Amino acid sequence: MNDEAETTPPRERRRGIYLLPNLFTTGALFAGFYGIIAAFEGQFTAAAVAIFVAMILDGVDGRVARMTQTQTAFGAEYDSLADMVSFGVAPAIIIYLWALSGLGQLGWVVAFFYAAATALRLARFNVKAGSSDKRFFQGLPSPSAAAVLMGMVWVWNELGFAGQDLVLLALLLTVLSGAAMVSNLTYFSFKDMDFRHRVPFFVVLGMLFAVMLTALDPPKVLWTGFLIYALSGPGLALLRWRRKRMLRAGGD
Repeated sequence: MNDEAETTPPRERRRGIYLLPNLFTTGALFAGFYGIIAAFEGQFTAAAVAIFVAMILDGVDGRVARMTQTQTAFGAEYDSLADMVSFGVAPAIIIYLWALSGLGQLGWVVAFFYAAATALRLARFNVKAGSSDKRFFQGLPSPSAAAVLMGMVWVWNELGFAGQDLVLLALLLTVLSGAAMVSNLTYFSFKDMDFRHRVPFFVVLGMLFAVMLTALDPPKVLWTGFLIYALSGPGLALLRWRRKRMLRAGGD
């Protein structure tokens, strides 16, 4: 019997993080940080585009982690912190510098409300991640809320309007986007879509048409799309309310 083998302590498992998905998360974080820097330099179109780039990278990192089986608790926490910067702090600062700064105290309070709503939205999502219905989000997702605000900045800045000319619109959309994130409205998550199976031909045509429209005028098409998605939550709530009302009327 080898006594040395019995007394040798077990080798510790090597600890580390997976590089690939966290690389995309770092890219999203960098894009959000760059958006803040660009806004301070008055480059608001570049700042808005940076947040949309962060959205793309944020969408890729989770899918890469699932495809490569590299999902970890560290990655989930890192992704949430990056989202707070890219879709909470950065859009709040950009919209404040673009339009809300002229409102004084009211302007930064509204911007802070949006940032705080993003933090609450992310915290609620993390808590309910394992128990909620995967087909729906509770509250407007923070990337979509950021797209609503940054799409507005991108579109109107491209049209030659200054943020000071659209203070009321910026104020309204910032408050409503923040409120939608912490609301109980439900939004389609599209996580149940399976791209590995056959789809009808008209679906492919629809996707091709959407790509062509986006290529023709990216800011207007993207902003319109995210505005429609943001309004889909109240629309679903209204449809459910009407359905319940009709059922009650039928029962009576």
